[in-house]
Amino acid sequence: MPAPHPPKPPAPVPMHALLASCAAAAQISSPPRPPEPRAPQRADSPRRAA
Repeated sequence: MPAPHPPKPPAPVPMHALLASCAAAAQISSPPRPPEPRAPQRADSPRRAA
C-alpha cells in the first residue's frame, strides 16, 4: 500500500460561493414564512445567531 498522503491545505473558497451555498442551505432548510412584525428583518442579526 502506498504511504498516506499528507493532509492537503483547504482550498480557498470565494466569498460569493460561500454566501451562495449558505443562502441555498437556508432556503432549503427553512420554508418561506411571513415576516415577523416585532422582529428585525435581518437574518444575520447577532441576537438570532446566538
